[in-house]
Amino acid sequence: MSGVIITNPPKADLKDVEALAGYGVATVHEAMGRTGLLGTHLRPVQQDTRVAGTAVTVLSWPGDNLMIHAAVEQCGEGDILVVTTTSPSTDGMFGELFATALKQRGVRGVVTNAGIRDTAELREMGFPAWAAAVSPQGTVKATGGSVNVPVVIGGQLIRPGDVILADDDGVVCVPREQARQAAEASEARENKEAATRAAFIEGQLGLDRYGLRETLVRLGVTYQSYDDHVRDGAES
Repeated sequence: MSGVIITNPPKADLKDVEALAGYGVATVHEAMGRTGLLGTHLRPVQQDTRVAGTAVTVLSWPGDNLMIHAAVEQCGEGDILVVTTTSPSTDGMFGELFATALKQRGVRGVVTNAGIRDTAELREMGFPAWAAAVSPQGTVKATGGSVNVPVVIGGQLIRPGDVILADDDGVVCVPREQARQAAEASEARENKEAATRAAFIEGQLGLDRYGLRETLVRLGVTYQSYDDHVRDGAES
């Protein structure tokens, strides 16, 4: 497998990245029309952590982390390393030594569709990681791959410079050209949710606030007392 290392790809504006960092993955995903998720299989190795940054992408051979070493050189302040493989792999391709090198360069975290290890050390050093697997299985450094090319994780296309936002709920990708629009839409959604939260605190029901009683009628859902339900023989 040959490959290519792309240098200096375009990136989302840092101001828009920081704006998106103020919102959760669920909020941004919903604000973008329920798009951008990298799947439910990527889980954090830590809790109560949210990061946002620009993607540096890696396409590696399974069980081979050579291209992660190559990618470190391409990483800088505000980036998030995004790693996938040419076919499924759960090997522990990323660990504490990579995190040490990346943290020194200002990288904010790693997202990998493969395996990760040294999880206790990653938590201790405060380097956030999301992975498809945790495995102590080692890797080799023998096969070429690519850095800063478009990759796909969980059916979602990720290009270098796109915004990656990750928290306890998962990981979402925001195309770099849509970062400002996504941040504005997320702010509007959060304001709307704040108003709804206040209404719920005051006792309003979602059935009324969202106009769902009409939906129940349209679907033919009816109300019936327990006694009538038993009398009609629907419950033994």
